[in-house]
Amino acid sequence: MKQRTCPEVSVSFYDFKKDPMAAVETGNGLPVAVLIQEKPEFYCVPADVFEAMVESIEDHELVPLIESRRSERSIPVKLEDL
Repeated sequence: MKQRTCPEVSVSFYDFKKDPMAAVETGNGLPVAVLIQEKPEFYCVPADVFEAMVESIEDHELVPLIESRRSERSIPVKLEDL
């Protein structure tokens, strides 16, 4: 059922259809490439890995905003004033 591609683990679409959870578990927490005719057609990514990917993308998208605000004048604030 399991083939190793560089660097992902892969399974055939047939094996994925037969038992999707077993196919995902072959990755041991890593993304699994689902192959059709020996070409990756899509990837199965465990939920925690997907969430980390989305968070990383969101962080990356914030960089331009942070950079644009670096030159802004800061205003000192006391916690008691909030």
